[in-house]
Amino acid sequence: MTLINKNWCEMDKVYIIAEAGVNHNGERELAFALVDAAAAAGADAVKFQTFDAERLASRNAPKAAYQKASTDAQESQLAMLKKLELPRAWHSELQAYAASRSIEFLSTAFDSQSLEFLVGMNLPLFKVPSGELTNGPLLWQFAKTGKPLVVSTGMATLAEVEQGLAIIAHALRFDRQPNGMEEVWRNWADSEARARLNGHVTLLHCTSQYPTPFEEVNLRAMDTLASAFGLDVGYSDHTQGCLIPLAAVARGARLVEKHFTLDRSMAGPDHAASLEPAELARMVSDIRSLELAMGNGQKAPQPSEWDTRIAARQQVLAARDIECGATLCLDDFTTARCGGGLAPTAIWDLVGRQAVRSYRCGERIDS
Repeated sequence: MTLINKNWCEMDKVYIIAEAGVNHNGERELAFALVDAAAAAGADAVKFQTFDAERLASRNAPKAAYQKASTDAQESQLAMLKKLELPRAWHSELQAYAASRSIEFLSTAFDSQSLEFLVGMNLPLFKVPSGELTNGPLLWQFAKTGKPLVVSTGMATLAEVEQGLAIIAHALRFDRQPNGMEEVWRNWADSEARARLNGHVTLLHCTSQYPTPFEEVNLRAMDTLASAFGLDVGYSDHTQGCLIPLAAVARGARLVEKHFTLDRSMAGPDHAASLEPAELARMVSDIRSLELAMGNGQKAPQPSEWDTRIAARQQVLAARDIECGATLCLDDFTTARCGGGLAPTAIWDLVGRQAVRSYRCGERIDS
């Protein structure tokens, strides 16, 4: 596999991100094993998360319900996150190892200093996590990197998505942060400013629940995002299994992100909603097969159908003996598969004509 050397949006296939996230559990060997599993599965990229726990969460920040269910409910969110930090020293090693396995290394930043650190790694794109969509200053900083952005929209209203895009559009135009949201909206009103997002921003539909129940997936929201903003859309999946990512691709997702783990039974907030390696490989394989099955949209016989077309379609036969010169009527004809001759629609043109020769019952009529 060739590593990405251009904007991934220009690729002619779905870009598949195997989301390792925090499933390394703070263990170096596990982090490298996750790279191996993502590469073996055929994903385009393996993605981790980069954050300083003390900048990301205060000491009083509560855990989400799903985090309480999969970790020590009495432990604070800060204490949990401290154990899940990806040390800075591992990043370049993981990036080099990923390159040796022919897979892109990505990581999502959750704070300003972490983003500055990742900028120095020359990643091909940045993914904005759902929780930071409304974090105006950090979102502006993401946009200012100049890298393609994949913006996740979990928990968001359509208005909040539009606000995020307006902030990104401002950053793509100006070298200073805005003097308030009025300036952001004035810039957003300019069609040229909005046009800067095309080919630069991809919106990810997402439901921020781990695992996500099927009744809360709402894949039609992908259509809403595409229609509202005219941008490429993708899907970040937190359901169990592979069904929903495949459905998202069939619905037009240009990028799919899916959490994976080496073992779903491991302790940690995201393992339960993750695929195991064999399942990840099957998802990637199924997406590639689905891409082939989607075709080009033109309704025409496929190459393999031409032989079947000859064998399966009926042609015109004499329904009884016909004398040369007889005036032909509808009862003179029937149809059956015979491998060639006139199409059944020709019967209507034959009615009322004179037979150019005699025919035996069951004989193919060629003219």
